Amino acid sequence: MSIQNKQIEDLVRRRAAARMGGGQKRIDAQHEKGKLTARERLALLLDEGSFEEFDMFVQHRCTNFGMDASHIDGDGVVTGQGTVDGRLVFVYAQDFTVNGGSLSKTMSEKICKVMDTALKVGAPVIGLNDSGGARIQEGIDALAGYAEIFERNILCSGVIPQISLIMGPCAGGAVYSPALTDFTLMVDKTSYMFLTGPAVVKSVTGEVVSQEELGGSRVHASKSGVAHFTAETEEEAIERIKLLLSFLPQNNLGTSPLKPTSDPVNRTDDSLNSIIPDNPNKAYDMYAVIRSVVDDGEFFEVHRDFARNIVVGFAHVGGRSVGVVANQPGVLAGVLDINASRKAARFVRFCDAFNIPLLTLVDVPGFLCGTQQEYGAVITNGAKLLYAYGEATVPKVTVTLRKSYGGAHIVMSCKQLRGDINYAWPSANIAVMGADGAVGVLYGKEIKAEENPEKQAALIEQKKQEYNDLFCNPYQAAQKGYIEDVIEPRNTRFRVIRAFEVLEGKRQDIPAKKHDNIPL
Repeated sequence: MSIQNKQIEDLVRRRAAARMGGGQKRIDAQHEKGKLTARERLALLLDEGSFEEFDMFVQHRCTNFGMDASHIDGDGVVTGQGTVDGRLVFVYAQDFTVNGGSLSKTMSEKICKVMDTALKVGAPVIGLNDSGGARIQEGIDALAGYAEIFERNILCSGVIPQISLIMGPCAGGAVYSPALTDFTLMVDKTSYMFLTGPAVVKSVTGEVVSQEELGGSRVHASKSGVAHFTAETEEEAIERIKLLLSFLPQNNLGTSPLKPTSDPVNRTDDSLNSIIPDNPNKAYDMYAVIRSVVDDGEFFEVHRDFARNIVVGFAHVGGRSVGVVANQPGVLAGVLDINASRKAARFVRFCDAFNIPLLTLVDVPGFLCGTQQEYGAVITNGAKLLYAYGEATVPKVTVTLRKSYGGAHIVMSCKQLRGDINYAWPSANIAVMGADGAVGVLYGKEIKAEENPEKQAALIEQKKQEYNDLFCNPYQAAQKGYIEDVIEPRNTRFRVIRAFEVLEGKRQDIPAKKHDNIPL
C-alpha cells in the first residue's frame, strides 16, 4: 500500500470514529432516553447531502483531573453549514455522548467560528442544545467560553435570525445563549432549562420540585414565556423550525421568501360581517378573523401557550410574510397585562429588525388593573409594547374590530405611533373608555341627584346611549384622519393586501443614535 493510500485510509477511519462521538454504548443510552444523537438531528434538519462539517478533528486541551486521557475528535459538538429547503444555514449540535455535551473552551471556539461565519455571510444560526453545562474540569476557561458565545449572540442579534432547540438538559450558564436568541423550542419530557437544579433549590429554599416542574417545556411555554414553541418529539420540533424559517429572511438586509398562493386577493368572507356579538361584553374567536384574512387560512403561532390574551405569529398575506399581532377577546376579554405586553413587544421588535411587515388586529378594552399588575410594573411593560410599535419602521397596517380604549388604544399601533394605514370596522369603539365607566365620570352628580331608582336607571341608560352615539363608533376618528377608512368586515383581506402592496416600497428612518433605551 502506498503512503498516500494509507493516509487516505487513516482519514476515512478517523472520520468514522469521529462520527461515532462517545461510542456505540453512549449512543444506545441516548436512544433509550428517547433522544436522537447530534448527527441524527442534523440529518433531519438539513437538506440531504448539504451538510459541510467544520472542525471535525478539534480536541480539547484540558489536562486536569485525568482529562488528558479522554481526547475525542470533535469534542462534544458538531458544527458546520447546510441548507434547509435550499437556503443556507449554519448549525451547531451539542453531542451528549461526549462528556455529557459539557462545554469546553475548544467547544466554544467551534461554536463561535460558526456564528462568526454566519454573521459574515448573512445566514441564520440554529443551535441544538443538549449539554450538562460547563465542563468543570476546565474551570474558568469553560466560563470564558460561554461568555464568548454570549457576546456572539449579542452581536448577531437583529442581524441574522438565531434559533435555539433545547433537546436535553440546559442548565446554569448554558441557558443564557438560548435566552439571547430570537426563538427557543423545547421538547416535551426530554428537555429542561433552569439556572439552578432541584437539588440546589431544595438546599437553599427547602422547596421540593422535580426537573419537569422547575424547568420543563410546559412550564416555560405557559408560565415563564422562555420557550416560544414546544414539540412532543424531536422530529416534530425540527419540522416546526423548518416551517419557522420559511417566514424569515436570511438577514436584516434581506426580505422573506414569497410563497405562491391560489387564495384570491379579493376573496370576501361574509361570516366576518356577523362575528362581532351584539353584546359588547361577549367574546368571539380572534383566530377565526386571522384565518379569514391570511392566505389559505394558515397561521403559524408563536408563544401559543403564554399570555393567551394576545396572539402573535406569522402568516402570508398575498404571498408576503407578515407578523400578526391580535388581541384575543376570548381570554381575559383581550385586555393587555404585563405578560401580553412583553410578549407582543418582543415579537414586534423581531419583525421590525428583519423587515417583516406588521398586521395588527385590535379589540382591547384597556390594561388589566390591580395591585399585582401595578407592583409587577405593568406601566414599564406596557411601555415596552408602545415603544416597539413607535420605533418600528416596517409597513404597519392596523384594523380595529371592536374596542380600542384609553392607553391600550395608543399602544396597539395607533396612527400617532406611525401606523401607516389604519382601518376600522363599523363596530369599532375608539374612545378614552367604554360607556359604563364614562357615564359615571361625566354624569355622576346628575345621576346621584335622581333619587327615584327607576328614573335613575333610565337616566343612566339615556346617558350611555348619548355617549355611545358620540364616541363609541369609528367615525369621529375617521373625521379627524386617525383612521384611513371604515371598511366592511367581509372585505378585510382585500383591503389589507392592497395596503401592504402600497407600502412595499416604504422608507422611514429614525434619528441617528448609538442605540435606544427601551424601558426594561
